[in-house]
Amino acid sequence: MPISKVTERGQTTIPSQVRKALGLQPNDSIIYIIEMDKVIIKPLHGDILDLRGKLKVDKKIDFKNLRNKTKEHVAKKVIKEG
Repeated sequence: MPISKVTERGQTTIPSQVRKALGLQPNDSIIYIIEMDKVIIKPLHGDILDLRGKLKVDKKIDFKNLRNKTKEHVAKKVIKEG
C-alpha cells in the first residue's frame, strides 16, 4: 500500500504507483472527493485552453474565467458520477 507524508506546509508527493494507476503526468490536475472518513483522488484530464485557436469568435473571450467555470463544472460532474 503506497504511503506518503504531509509536510508542514500541507504538501505531499503522490507515490509513483498511484501516479501510474491514474495515468498522471506533470502539470495534470486532480480532484479530491471527500466521503465521510475517506478521500477519493481522481484525475481531471483535458483543459479548455486545448481549444484555443480552434474556434472562430467575433469578440475576445476571457479564457481564464471560462477555464475556471469549466473546471468547476467538470469537478461537479465527477463528484456526481463518483
